[in-house]
Amino acid sequence: MNRRKFISLVGGAAAWPLAAHAQQAAMPVVGFLSARGRDESAHLAAAFRRGLAENGYSEGRNIAIEYRWADGQYDRLPALADELVRRPVTVLASGGGQPAALAAKAATATIPIVASFSADPMAAGLVTSLGRPDGNVTGVTNLSTALEPKRLELLREAVRSPATIAVLLNPTFPPATEQLKDIEAAARTIGQQVEVLRASTDAELAAAFETIALRRIPAVLVGSDPFFNVRRERLAELAAQAAVPAMYGFRDYVTAGGLMSYGIDLSDIYRQIGLYAGRILKGAKLSELPVLQPTKFEFAINLKTAKSLGLRLSDNLVSVADEVIE
Repeated sequence: MNRRKFISLVGGAAAWPLAAHAQQAAMPVVGFLSARGRDESAHLAAAFRRGLAENGYSEGRNIAIEYRWADGQYDRLPALADELVRRPVTVLASGGGQPAALAAKAATATIPIVASFSADPMAAGLVTSLGRPDGNVTGVTNLSTALEPKRLELLREAVRSPATIAVLLNPTFPPATEQLKDIEAAARTIGQQVEVLRASTDAELAAAFETIALRRIPAVLVGSDPFFNVRRERLAELAAQAAVPAMYGFRDYVTAGGLMSYGIDLSDIYRQIGLYAGRILKGAKLSELPVLQPTKFEFAINLKTAKSLGLRLSDNLVSVADEVIE
């Protein structure tokens, strides 16, 4: 045999185990698309990773995770989703409710998507069945927008005033129309007048609270919305400046200085998304992963904020709270 050919063959054979090892070492990539912001959602991303870990997957060890954050700017989501699909990713997780879920679904009809839903995913066209998803989307609904009527009732009890209550909504949030319908129906049931204010920019947020202060509106219900979630500290600050009691969708607002919140444990939602993503990586079919709904809800009160507002909450209201910050 020609010596040059022999050396070439030997070299090629020696390279075979290395090539095989490189293929074995390749890790699946999980995409994480969020309508929210990186820093303010660090605890949610950590909960997502905990869910993956419960299936044996650890970032940097046997999976890679590609993160994309829209920072509450929904118009950025389609391009971010396309980036992840082109990467490509093995499974795509989406957080921040309907805006991210809709962008993910528009970007791919084949890559499995595990999403958080802030409203009915069937009504939004994201899934055709909750029990046996037959497309490429499943996930967890946090029922956040459906809880607006309960939040209105609790806020009314807190302020004990028949006067008009402001409702702050973001018109660019896909479920905003349904949010308003539910709130108005609840308001009619309990005989409560509401005034709707809309904001989808920082300037509009500030203007909304200026209106509340000028009109001496006694309370405001802040609609559940990732755009607002990203700005929860700013919203708590604006409410304090306007000296207005406010109700929010998640306890993160209360720990940031907001008065009250009623909703689900978001960290558990993201953990469940991680669990589902891990099961898909192990070979589970989406039809085996029904859309989940939460069964536990949290009512949180910040008594320090109530005191600063000069608001005396009833003993009954405080007693039913799951968490009280004093």
